[in-house]
Amino acid sequence: MDDRKTPTDRPLVLVVEDEPILRMTAVDMVEEAGYTAVEAHNAIEAVAILEARTEIRIVFTDIDMPGGMNGMLLAAAIRDRWPPIEIILTSGAMTPAADLIPARSVFLSKPYSQRELEGALGGFSASH
Repeated sequence: MDDRKTPTDRPLVLVVEDEPILRMTAVDMVEEAGYTAVEAHNAIEAVAILEARTEIRIVFTDIDMPGGMNGMLLAAAIRDRWPPIEIILTSGAMTPAADLIPARSVFLSKPYSQRELEGALGGFSASH
C-alpha cells in the first residue's frame, strides 16, 4: 500500500525567492519533503497569493529581496494579517536578531540542507 500523500492533501507552502535558480531549488526541496509548493518571486506577489489562496499553511521566504518589501516586512505582514500561517525565513547575507524574528517563525541560514529544511517544515507539522 502506498501511504504517500497526494498533492491535494499535502500542506501548501509558499516559497518566496527573487533568484530564479534558488527559487526552483527551494521548491524542489519543499516538494521532496512531502509538501506542495507555490512560488512567488517577491513579497508583493506573495501577499497577492496569500490574499487569493487561503489554504497556504507555511511561507518560506528569503529576507533579502528587492522592491518595497523584504522578507522581514513580509513576515511581519503575515503575522499581522494571517496569524495561523507559519514562517521560515532564510538569508545568506545576514542572521536576524532573535527579537526581530516574528513569533512562531524559524530562521535557516543559506545554504541550507534538505535535512534542515525538512526539520523546519516538520516542526510546524508536528505542532498541529
